[in-house]
Parts: sequence; structure tokens; C-alpha cells
Amino acid sequence: MRLIKQAIAAGALLAGLCVPALAGLGEEAVSAYSRGDYATAAMLWRQLADQGDVTAQYRIGIMYNNGEGVPQNYAEAARWFRLAADQGDAKAQFLLGFLYAAGNGVPLNDSEAARWFRRAADQGEARAQFLLGSAYAEGAGVPQDDVSARMWFELAAAQGEPNAQKALAWSAQHMSPAQIADAQKRARLWKPTTR
Repeated sequence: MRLIKQAIAAGALLAGLCVPALAGLGEEAVSAYSRGDYATAAMLWRQLADQGDVTAQYRIGIMYNNGEGVPQNYAEAARWFRLAADQGDAKAQFLLGFLYAAGNGVPLNDSEAARWFRRAADQGEARAQFLLGSAYAEGAGVPQDDVSARMWFELAAAQGEPNAQKALAWSAQHMSPAQIADAQKRARLWKPTTR
């Protein structure tokens, strides 16, 4: 089962992205976005993004990814996500990994996807933890490792990630009780890192 590809095909991982509150132009951009004035939101966030504002870079990436207020352009989305990801933004790291896993705007590259998922997962991003677990389960960009896969599924499931809940059931059918116990121990000992 290609868990990563199924999640990408469903588009489920881009749903429910929150709009963080910012001061000044950022607040104006949030307000414009909330009322559906995507062109104004894009213009305002672009001004902030050009100044290096990590949240605005992430939001512009979302807008290019979804074609909101700007033409849909995955390569531009990847460019903005990378700028925010390089500053340590876990959501941008996750979405950049997602683009590499799908081959949208960047070359399809499982190793690069896993690398970005890992950076976001290490900060506690549940969707990235699920997809990193999937990468380990499948050996996609990382060595196949059921115990590591289960550990990441455990962490994502503990945050309510629904796909991780399903993956735990799947992994339980393919692992020994000792492997499951090892994965659960690793999950208990895991601590998030900061940017």
C-alpha cells in the first residue's frame, strides 16, 4: 500500500491549514483572505514575504499552490515554501516535502520528500510524522524500517492525525509484538526539536 501516494491523490493533507494572525499588513492580509479577497491578500503577504517574513512566505506558497489570488504555480509555491522552510517553519517544510513526494513544481524525489518531512516531523508536525512513517513503511527515500514507521505513526496518531490511526492498524498486522513495543518505546522517548 502506497500510503504517501494515496494521501497525495486524496489531497487530504492540504485541508484545514490555518491562517495565523499577523500585525499590520499581516492583519490586513488575514482580513482580506477571510472575506475571499485573495488578490489583496496575496499582494499584502507578498510585500511581507519579500521582506523575509516567514509566515507571509508560507502563506504566499499556499496561495500559489491553490491558485488563490495568483495563478496556480507549483514551482512558485515550492520556491516560497523553501524560503519559509529554510527559516525553520514546520508547515512549510511539510508542504515542501509534499511537493517533492508528488513531483509538483519540483522533480519527484522521495529522498528529498523524506528529508523535508523529517525536519517538520522533528518539530511535531503531525501530517509530516504520518508521511515520514509512510516513507519508512514503504522504503520511499529512506531505508524500509517498520519500527521507525510505527514510531512516527504513533506520534502522529497521538495528535489525532486520522491517517496515522489507520496506519497503526495496518502496521499491527505486519509487525511482531516486540517490534511494536520497540516503536512505542521510541515514541514515548521522542522529544520535539525547535527550528
